[in-house]
Amino acid sequence: MSVWSEGVLQLLRRMNGFYLQDSFRASCLRFELDGVQVGWVPPAVAALLTQFEEVFTRPHGGAVTLSPQLDSSEIRSVAVDKVLRKLRADGSLSCLSGWRDEKYSVMAQFCDPPVMWMERAATSLFGVKRYGVHINGYTVSESGEVTMWLARRSPTKQTYPGLLDNMAAGGLSAGVSIRHTLVKECEEEACIPAALADTARPVSTVSYTYGDGEGVFAESQFVFDLRLPADFRPRVGDGEVQDFYLLPIERVKELLPTDDFKPNSAMVVLDFLIRHSFLEPDTEPFYQEFVSGLHQTL
Repeated sequence: MSVWSEGVLQLLRRMNGFYLQDSFRASCLRFELDGVQVGWVPPAVAALLTQFEEVFTRPHGGAVTLSPQLDSSEIRSVAVDKVLRKLRADGSLSCLSGWRDEKYSVMAQFCDPPVMWMERAATSLFGVKRYGVHINGYTVSESGEVTMWLARRSPTKQTYPGLLDNMAAGGLSAGVSIRHTLVKECEEEACIPAALADTARPVSTVSYTYGDGEGVFAESQFVFDLRLPADFRPRVGDGEVQDFYLLPIERVKELLPTDDFKPNSAMVVLDFLIRHSFLEPDTEPFYQEFVSGLHQTL
């Protein structure tokens, strides 16, 4: 096995670690609404929720749910938000220090109507599914050589500061469409005109679930490819990125399994390499493991 292949396998195992045999999933409680599981609650979080009996039921049958009196999406959302703001003020949970005032929809599957909304920073506490949009910006020369634009995240970012990233990406807020998010993130992060951004093609999803003890991250990214003109250069926009680099695809491949790359964005690049045949099943013995590791069921 090559060092590169081993690094990619380790990345995929880490990002899909929640469902491995030695994970802490067995100690988590199901988060259920209307009798349907919509997430996972780590034991430490479940213990904190017991002090809010008017909102959360006590764990029963391996599950946590909301009080039956909270019988609509908006009522549930407001009640849970008040609890989260209290926990944030108490400093009980470190992830809440990154509060964003951004609502994420909560639903069992992406195609389902939302059963409530929740502050983005808190979603990992309940293991609810989170969705985002990632854009591969690339160019093709007259001779057919492919190069890819990578972003270097700002050192002040709340998560993964200073690491390499896809050219543009962003979370999917409640009530906002995938296409709108795509165009918005391209404009804000990379100063890509809306008309150009709108030529991006939806090509895949990348899904994974991992945990860090305090939270469960069940995420699926909608992936777009955006072929850019050879003379186009993205520019730093809203400050979430410090710089952009145009790199040969082989150099991008080398960087992919390193600690210099944001892990889920590295997975998006791996998906690009597979779809554009920069990896071949005859020469990459773990081709099937790579493909399956990018498309796990949430």
